[in-house]
Amino acid sequence: MNVQHALLEAAERLRDLTEQLTPKLLDECDNIDWIYNPLIYAWAPHSEYIRRHGTQGAHTMLVGMNPGHGMGNTGVPFGCPKMVREVLGIVDLPVDQPPLIHPKRPIYGLEHPKPEVSGTRIWSALSEAFGTGNAPGKHVYIVNHCPLWMFNEKGTNITPDKLRGPTADRLRNVCDEHLREVANILNSNVIIGVGRYAQRRVETIFQGSETEVRNVPHPSPANPFANRNGGADWRVAFRTVLGI
Repeated sequence: MNVQHALLEAAERLRDLTEQLTPKLLDECDNIDWIYNPLIYAWAPHSEYIRRHGTQGAHTMLVGMNPGHGMGNTGVPFGCPKMVREVLGIVDLPVDQPPLIHPKRPIYGLEHPKPEVSGTRIWSALSEAFGTGNAPGKHVYIVNHCPLWMFNEKGTNITPDKLRGPTADRLRNVCDEHLREVANILNSNVIIGVGRYAQRRVETIFQGSETEVRNVPHPSPANPFANRNGGADWRVAFRTVLGI
């Protein structure tokens, strides 16, 4: 099996299926008013990330919840723009615009000057442990459970666990199936949920399988543990769960 081809095909299916669900999600879920799908407008860097990091032989998968500012602008999971440019070396690729843009959520792409703390913490830790460029992909492959960046009229992020209704259930099933597919393609033997939502999803998806499921606290600045001792405690926890 050609891993690169299989991962790209899986991402294309996820992109298309979640985009088909977007209108119904907006109709059924009163708490979301805007949905961005970076697998569409940031497909160029996202697919480049897959080609580089999904083909290096990692059997450990790190699973996030859904895009924030980082992936929302770069298409890369936990993709703080500076980290994507300077650590991953993904540069000079086009990022288009969503059809409708919230005034508080403009898309600047890979050149966005605003950092993302979560992405900085994760990719800094991985580069310190394994090296820069494609090197982390030999050990860990990162994927988000849900590819949709969602927020309300005020521009506040709305995470997938806050969605209710039949289309939200369908979205969760589509995203679950994508994780199963990626794990199968990569022959993953360890899957790590980042934060409680991702932990619950991977525990549910891989329950009863031979895959080892682990979890690590989310590196978001909204998580008090992630900020403790200037982030040092989170870095220790992250390295421990990776076994490094």
